[in-house]
Amino acid sequence: MIIYQVYPRSFFDANNDGIGDLAGIEKKLSYIKSLGVDAIWISPFFKSPMKDFGYDVADYREVDPIFGTMDDFKKLLRSAKALDLGIIVDMVISHTSEEHPWFVASRAKEGNKSDWYLWADPKPDGTAPNNWVSVFGGPAWQWDAGRRQYYFHSFLPEQPDLNMHSLDVQDQVLAEMRFWLEMGVSGFRFDACNHIFQDLQLRSNPPRQDNAAALHPYGYQVHVYDQAQPEMLPFLERIRSLLDEYGAFSLAEVGGHDALKLMGEYTGATRLHSAYSFAMMRPESSAAYVRNVIATLEEHIRPPANACYAMSNHDKPRVATRWLNGRDREQFTKEMLALLFTMHGDICLYQGEELGLPEAEVPFERLQDPFGKNFWPKFKGRDGCRTPMPWTNHVHGGFSEVEPWLPLDEIHRELNINSQEMRPHSVLNFAREMIALRKARPELDHGSLRLIDAPEGVLAFSRQQEGRELVCLFNMDVTEKQVPVPTFNSVVLSRNATAGRRTASLDVCGFCLLEAA
Repeated sequence: MIIYQVYPRSFFDANNDGIGDLAGIEKKLSYIKSLGVDAIWISPFFKSPMKDFGYDVADYREVDPIFGTMDDFKKLLRSAKALDLGIIVDMVISHTSEEHPWFVASRAKEGNKSDWYLWADPKPDGTAPNNWVSVFGGPAWQWDAGRRQYYFHSFLPEQPDLNMHSLDVQDQVLAEMRFWLEMGVSGFRFDACNHIFQDLQLRSNPPRQDNAAALHPYGYQVHVYDQAQPEMLPFLERIRSLLDEYGAFSLAEVGGHDALKLMGEYTGATRLHSAYSFAMMRPESSAAYVRNVIATLEEHIRPPANACYAMSNHDKPRVATRWLNGRDREQFTKEMLALLFTMHGDICLYQGEELGLPEAEVPFERLQDPFGKNFWPKFKGRDGCRTPMPWTNHVHGGFSEVEPWLPLDEIHRELNINSQEMRPHSVLNFAREMIALRKARPELDHGSLRLIDAPEGVLAFSRQQEGRELVCLFNMDVTEKQVPVPTFNSVVLSRNATAGRRTASLDVCGFCLLEAA
C-alpha cells in the first residue's frame, strides 16, 4: 500500500483563516489521486486545545472547529471513496488532553475513572515516584494538588498518559475506534505505539552509557520501563480482532530503543498489518546504514505483515535537507523517491515530499512547536517540516489568502505544484512516474527483496517475483561509483548512471534499475 500523509493544518485552507482544514483536503483530492497513491493518512483532527497541535485529544468523536465539522469529514470520506482512496485516521491512544472528560473525572476520582490514567503516590520526601523524564523535556511526573498524587505524561504535562493496563480503558479505546470504523474509514495509524504501556512497578530506567548525542535528559536513559511493555502484545491482538470485523488496515508508529525489532513484535497475522520507525528519518544516510535497516526489518517482519518505509513526516526534518550532503537537491530528491518506491513493503509519502521540498526555515518569533521553543536554538522543533503546502507561485503559495499559521518558505514557493505540473521532468512528475512503475512491476509491488554486495557507498538489492528480477543500484555517496552488474536484459530506469555489459557507472545522485536476464 502507498499511503500519502496529510498534515491538515498545512495542506490547504478552504475557509481562509490561515489554517488548513478538512474541506481543504476534500478540494485537493484530485491532486492526491493523480499521484497514484492508495490511501490518505490524516494527522489528528479531533477536538483539542492544540497544545500539541491535535495530538492532545479532548474528544475522539468530535472534529475540532478549526478543521471544520463532522459533516465536512463525512463529505471528505464520501469523495475519497468515490476516487477509490482510503482514509486512515490517526489514533492517539497513549495519552489524551488534560481537558478530556475522562481525565477531568479521573482527576476528581469520579465514577469508575479514578484509575484510567497512570497515577502514583509521591516518595516519602514528596518527590516523583521514579526517574522517568518527558520526551519534550523535564520530569514525566506532574503533581496534582487535588489528588495529592503525581500523574505520568510521556510528552507535555497537558497530555496525561492513559492507564492502558485497565481493561475498562482498553474497552473504551476500542469503542472509539469502532465509532470511526462504523463511519467507513479504511483503518488507523497508531501514534507512539511504544508509549502505550508502562511498567506497573514503576521501576526507574537505567542510565544510557553513551549520552553524548542527548538533546536533553530523555536521552540520558535507556527507556526500559516507561515504554514497550509486554502487555502491549495482547492489546494489539484485541485491536486486530476489531479491525478484521471491518477489513480495516493498521499502521504502527514505533519508536524507542530497539524499534526495528519491536516493529516485528507489533505486526503479524494477529497483530497490526504494518509498522514504521524513525530509522530512515535519522541523520545517518550511508549505504551501510540503510542496508542494515533493510536487513534488520527483513529479519524481524515476516509475512503477512509488512514494514512501512518512510523518509519524512511531520516530526522529523525533511529528507531533502537531512540527507542532502551538498548534492544537487532536485537530482538527490529524485534518487530518494526512487529508493523509497523500490523498497519492500508499504510506503508512506509525506505531503511535499513529492515536490522535493527541503526543510523550511522558521524564525524563532514565528515558532509554534513547544518542543522547539523549549530547546531553541540547539533544536529548532518540528515546524520546519510542517509549513504550508505551496500550490501556486502566488502570495502564501496559494495555501490561503491570509497569513498562514506558519510562514511559507520562499524556496517552497518556487517549488510550487502548479509550476512543477508544467515541467515534464520535475520532481513531482518523477514521483508519479515512480509510483506508476511500482504498480506496473509485480517485483516492486509485492515481490521479495534480496540484498546484494556492492562497493562502499552503493546500496544494492534486487526485487523478485515469480521468476522476474529487478536489480536496484543507488549511489548513496558524494563521489562517482563503479558497480559490477549481473547480465541484464534492459535498463528499466536510470538517472545519472550508465549501465554497461559488466559494470554500471553511478554518478553523484546516480541510480539504475536493471531487469535481470
